[in-house]
Amino acid sequence: MENTETSKSWEKARNICIVKTLAKLGHFPSRKTEKEAWFLSPLRSETQASFSVSLNKNLWYDFGIGKGGSIIDLIMLMKSCTVKEALEYLKNDTETFSFSPSKPEDRLKQAEIRILEVELIYLQGLVDYLKSRNIPFEIAAKYCRQVWYSCKGKRFFALGLENYKRGWELRNKYFKTSSSPKTFSFIQSNSRQLLITEGMFDFLSLATIDEELVQNSDCIILNSLAFVDTIKRFIPKYEKVLLYLDNDPAGKKAAGSLLNQFDNVTDCSASYSEYRDLNEKLKAEKSLTLK
Repeated sequence: MENTETSKSWEKARNICIVKTLAKLGHFPSRKTEKEAWFLSPLRSETQASFSVSLNKNLWYDFGIGKGGSIIDLIMLMKSCTVKEALEYLKNDTETFSFSPSKPEDRLKQAEIRILEVELIYLQGLVDYLKSRNIPFEIAAKYCRQVWYSCKGKRFFALGLENYKRGWELRNKYFKTSSSPKTFSFIQSNSRQLLITEGMFDFLSLATIDEELVQNSDCIILNSLAFVDTIKRFIPKYEKVLLYLDNDPAGKKAAGSLLNQFDNVTDCSASYSEYRDLNEKLKAEKSLTLK
């Protein structure tokens, strides 16, 4: 009888909405697409969201640690507790936070980001944002645009980097998001050398630190480590591939995967080994220069 009751409790708990539970615990999505919500991982420290929740299946996956599962698995990891303790913790939420997949058109309506206008960068808010990240305006203006977009009926502006499928990575001082379709960005210069960075500001930082290197190379900006496997098909086409991924467990794991699979890949993270990423190095060096 006890096993039957536990089984029923387990089934009820599995249907608790992960997104709502994370909100209850103070974790909110950095961005949403039609099919998934992306969070800064609640299981570890990170600055770029690599924790995905499927809005269709109500399952999570943390790309940084290579683990995923149901809400029960998540609570067990977050609270360092047993299955029984996780079920007890979730017991009061079985009705309030029950998961019911929304219709595709409803999800699109909730999460849709519509690009309104793309133009050259001129707004002072974006210029100041670039300055705070120590990116020269001239560098950003070469690769990025000022993008106006709407979300939930409101109009916003952001620094935008176009991706391979004509979607946009969007950043400003207060938040980061992306329009659909989300994928990696690819800047081609007909070079035999490829540079791979993790995010937009890693790429802009590299262009600031070594503008000639970037100008004479093809460049892929992953926009998420989730796209590492997607870009592998390009790597054999180059004589040399230089990696500039973050110095964190997720970045190291992705770099290791590419190094093990391809002979033409070189990990360049030692050049900023004291910092988490290229932008941290850039900001630290500029700070020292000003002293």
